[in-house]
Amino acid sequence: MKIEEFDYHLPEELIAQKPAEKRDASRLLVVHRDTGETEHRHFYDILEYLNPGDCLVLNNSKVLPARLFGTKEKTGAKVEFLLIKRIEGDIWETMVKPGKRLKPGDSVLFSEKPLLRAEVKDYGNDGTRLVEFQYEGLFMERLEELGSMPLPPYIERSSQEEDKDRYQTVYCEEEGSVAAPTAGLHFTDELLEQAKAKGVELIYVTLHVGIGTFRPVKCENIEEHSMHFEEYHISEESAAAINKAKREGRRIISVGTTSTRTVESAAYYDEAAGCMQVKSGEGSTGIFIYPGYEFKIIDSLITNFHLPKSTLLMLISALYDREKILAVYKEAIREKYRFFSYGDAMFIE
Repeated sequence: MKIEEFDYHLPEELIAQKPAEKRDASRLLVVHRDTGETEHRHFYDILEYLNPGDCLVLNNSKVLPARLFGTKEKTGAKVEFLLIKRIEGDIWETMVKPGKRLKPGDSVLFSEKPLLRAEVKDYGNDGTRLVEFQYEGLFMERLEELGSMPLPPYIERSSQEEDKDRYQTVYCEEEGSVAAPTAGLHFTDELLEQAKAKGVELIYVTLHVGIGTFRPVKCENIEEHSMHFEEYHISEESAAAINKAKREGRRIISVGTTSTRTVESAAYYDEAAGCMQVKSGEGSTGIFIYPGYEFKIIDSLITNFHLPKSTLLMLISALYDREKILAVYKEAIREKYRFFSYGDAMFIE
């Protein structure tokens, strides 16, 4: 398939620059795959489309305040770090700006009291650097004090204090992402409690979202594209709950593409159960889902609106239909839905 087949025109003013005033007040476009009909609702109406026995699979990864601003100790030049992932101990793979200024042996100071500094140890992949941090106290405390949220590049403003709350799901627990699992941003604690009271089962998995989520597909033929790898974890309890639901034929609804990629990566056919199941444990996934893929675990999906030519748009096109999805996107544009991370939501039922 050609990359141009996943292109569409989006007016710039529809790219959400700030979150909705209330999480669940975002708009919700409901897509009924069986009839092709659509409905225009608000996210708090999602409960009307959830049934007792449904399983909501949510990614509980927590976004790190991974953007740091410091000065090069030799010259005083301003430097920006974006932490990508911890390699081991206090060594992190990091994107640096401006990259040409930082070579192995250089050091960057972020704070003197309490101390937070970093020394460049080596070159990493795709222009990154491997850096080792030195600090007083606890590293995560220093990061919380000095770091800012790594908002995606299409949000054309600096990170603000409210982003430390709003660019985070209310159920986040496991630190490690540099981008939010944005479909979950619409849920409130109250909405989740109401879903549970209705008999919906909430199941949490973890996939740490990497910076590769913003990297474009550069291949003309999408089959040639290589995905970035991300670390995930499925607890024994979560795997058992998903597997029981699959055996009983209950609906598995993924909250976001990251939850989808997690459970689809862990899927296997269980002869004894006579159906697909998921393995518990930790893993690393580079799964690329595009039209032609047969979903093994997921039945329905709650998601945001995705960038043109993106792997995320390809994933939802695999779940429904490329032409129909693009038609739904045109409808969303006509109705002036807000797009991308801080934008509105879609439920592909």
